[in-house]
Amino acid sequence: MPIWIGVDVGGTFTDLVGFDDATGQVRIHKTPTTPSDPARAIVGGIEQIVTSLGADGHPIEEIAHGTTVGTNALIQRKGGRVALITTDGFRDLLEIGFQNRFYVYDFHRDMPPPLVPRRHRFELKERVTTGGVVVTPLSKGEIVRTLAVLPATEIDSFAVCLLFSYVNSDHERAIGEALRARFPNKHVSLSSEVQPEFREYQRFSTTVLNAFLQSVMSGYLTSLKDGIDRKYPGARLSISHSSGGLMSADVARRFPVRTALSGPAAGVTGALEVARGSNRSEAITFDMGGTSTDVAMIQGFTVAHSYGSSIGGYPVRLPMVDVNTVGAGGGSIAWFDRDDLLKVGPRSAGAVPGPACYGLGGSEATVTDANLVLQRLSPHGLLGGAMQLNAAAARKSIQPIADRLEMAPELAALGIIDIVVSNMVRAIRAVSVERGYDPRDFTLLPFGGGGPLHARAVAAELGMKEILVPSHPGILCAAGLMSAGLSENFVRTTHASLDDHGLRAIARTVQLLVDAADRWFDIERIDLPKRRYESFLDLAYQGQSFEISIPLSSSESRHPCLPSLKELRSLFMVSHERAYGYSSPDDPIVITNCRLRALGLRLEGPFRMQSGPANNTVTIPSERMVWFDRSGPQPTPVLTRDTLATGAFLSGPAVIEQFDSTVLMFPGDRATVDDDRNLIIKISA
Repeated sequence: MPIWIGVDVGGTFTDLVGFDDATGQVRIHKTPTTPSDPARAIVGGIEQIVTSLGADGHPIEEIAHGTTVGTNALIQRKGGRVALITTDGFRDLLEIGFQNRFYVYDFHRDMPPPLVPRRHRFELKERVTTGGVVVTPLSKGEIVRTLAVLPATEIDSFAVCLLFSYVNSDHERAIGEALRARFPNKHVSLSSEVQPEFREYQRFSTTVLNAFLQSVMSGYLTSLKDGIDRKYPGARLSISHSSGGLMSADVARRFPVRTALSGPAAGVTGALEVARGSNRSEAITFDMGGTSTDVAMIQGFTVAHSYGSSIGGYPVRLPMVDVNTVGAGGGSIAWFDRDDLLKVGPRSAGAVPGPACYGLGGSEATVTDANLVLQRLSPHGLLGGAMQLNAAAARKSIQPIADRLEMAPELAALGIIDIVVSNMVRAIRAVSVERGYDPRDFTLLPFGGGGPLHARAVAAELGMKEILVPSHPGILCAAGLMSAGLSENFVRTTHASLDDHGLRAIARTVQLLVDAADRWFDIERIDLPKRRYESFLDLAYQGQSFEISIPLSSSESRHPCLPSLKELRSLFMVSHERAYGYSSPDDPIVITNCRLRALGLRLEGPFRMQSGPANNTVTIPSERMVWFDRSGPQPTPVLTRDTLATGAFLSGPAVIEQFDSTVLMFPGDRATVDDDRNLIIKISA
């Protein structure tokens, strides 16, 4: 029987989960990320997993991979060289953009420069109307003329963005065919393939971003696939995309912009399975890694999605798990700003040189160093003792901050923790309070290496009363990749009124999307019992610029059951009231987009983390002096997570250590272990 592998590459660690389909064994592995060549840590980690399972020589069915390669390339502006081909008169659309200002009070901040310089933007004569009617045909002579002036030697990728191609894509496809025939070694992105949806600027921007990433992602995936094939021939490589599912490596090469939230989306998928297993329908996920913290909301066992975001200041119009990210992680550096106030992050020490306590050359104080000084982290190190920590180096890094603040190093470390907690609390408020939700009605679900260590302080700040810590929080993103299915998103712009006539038109459009999904299922060889269809409508009051996406149905049937006109209007008004504080029962409502998400299940039933003790565990002291607040340290029991059986009851204070993370319980807290070995902590008043 085959082996299944989940791999998530983070800024500090690369996490792996292995599952043996024959024995049901699960193994985990965590290794430092190799930023110069992420594939090296991945392939080495897979070898460790296979050996741990005792499955050398067994076939690997699939490797599901969450990657930050595309995201990092966008943030650092290290992508390919792009040429843009567009409709006559729209050469400067990328610079004109829209009137939105992300920094309202900063009059000196400019929008980021276009990723395509003006000399590499080319116009051609063609025109299609909003209804898809061709006004100016695209002639073969015009295509030949355009191809003749393209600077092919200076370009890695071509982005083709024509007006109203989301309605009629004939002209874009004709240009795409000509480009691929003339320049077979260049990458081509067509806006009608990347995201066939209205709003020209966002569609143009998304297509350019895709072209910008194609050469980077193609090179990375080719290198990774070659490394895997040499060791494990026949293993299928799937990539996590931003809406929470998986796509083939070939699709990821064509549409790398879909990987923008690859890792965070996988984490939310894993958190959703944990919430279901513990019957917590309302939860706020809290993923704290080495560089950043990602938060999202689970409502009614459903994860919210958004369809418009920005990455590095560039608009992206794609389905994404609705994740809010803040630069707060274990490697976040403490520093003094010009106002002489202590700040923490967003700059991070990363995997190399890492926090000072790693002993890899880092010298600046980080959140990890602060936790070590407070003895919240084990002096024996991380990863079951395999990764040693230098307590003296951590204290030395914090001493200059303590001297400047004229306080003891432990108090300075508490200040660093308080600041990073405040940053993470603001991120949670952005997805809850600012959208009309009270976080006190939710369970906090922390994961990542640092989530369980800071969850209690975050929850207390928000007034939350319950924390649900997964059995293996530090590798939950990798575990989420095991739970995810293959998925594809389909969209069609409609512009119909919400009335009987519009609803009939929508029913026909949804069925067209189902037919497209079936063709995709057939290509991916997904059997009928494993097919799922999730449909949505984007609604807005007439004249509004932004829509609210309303879920319609989620079922195995290829004939989705649509709600009545009255039900749909009511669903929209409730969502509008929550989002904006008001709704109107009389104003006309329009339907702007029909959406459908096709999901193909992979494993039989939900994936559960039920592994035994991790390798390389070490004997730890039963008690140490831990700082919880400014009153001073207090003796605190230190427990090993693997020794906690189902039904166990704990009382704080306590430090609970495990291979992939550390859980901190404050004095007065109470905790139990549920049937899935998750830790449920009740916060003291």
